[in-house]
Amino acid sequence: MNLSQDIKPISYLKAKTADVINNVNENQRAVIITQNGEAKAVVQDIKSYENLQNSLNLLKLIVQSENDIENNHTIEQEDMFKQLEQKLF
Repeated sequence: MNLSQDIKPISYLKAKTADVINNVNENQRAVIITQNGEAKAVVQDIKSYENLQNSLNLLKLIVQSENDIENNHTIEQEDMFKQLEQKLF
């Protein structure tokens, strides 16, 4: 992240919204928007946002799986396939 290019004041966003959006989409780099010198928002292209959300969802599944293993909430693979077959047929 190149902070001198990736941090912009809200006044810049107001004046050059289309440019900011075009740059974010072309470079796939998020832009941090500041207000009164404090970071307040992030402008990010949709593909990067979707990838981030997918990654977070995958991490949540991993944590849930680890909790299930830790709490012994597991079943044998063979039993799982039998249950699936019973539900499907």
